[in-house]
Amino acid sequence: FSFVDSFVHQAIHTIEFVLGSISNTASYLRLWALSLAHSQLSELFWEDLLVMGALVAPQGMKMNPYAYAFMTWFAIIMWICISFMVLMVMENLSSFLHALRLQWVEFQGKFYMGDGIRFVAFDFKTIGQAADSE
Repeated sequence: FSFVDSFVHQAIHTIEFVLGSISNTASYLRLWALSLAHSQLSELFWEDLLVMGALVAPQGMKMNPYAYAFMTWFAIIMWICISFMVLMVMENLSSFLHALRLQWVEFQGKFYMGDGIRFVAFDFKTIGQAADSE
């Protein structure tokens, strides 16, 4: 038993644990930032496109009611389309980043071992045959 070897080994594991914790925290903060941006964009689109653009009548202007109704209808359609497109892209990005994070941080860090065994894809032709050695 060598105390120095044991101490160095434990120090390496401690550093790896601390770096892993920082990495996991940063990864989840990235997902939280996307969620926060989603919330803020929803509020921005609601306030600027719909409320200010169509539902609040321009002050000091007499508008034709048909023109105002068309402007309101057009603003609602624009709000639906822009909100759907931007927020769906953000949600898809969020789910993609989360899946990528789980794959690379969680799976690769815990279970993957690059021990040199070559991957062989499944093939019906090879059923019943002995595997060729590398």
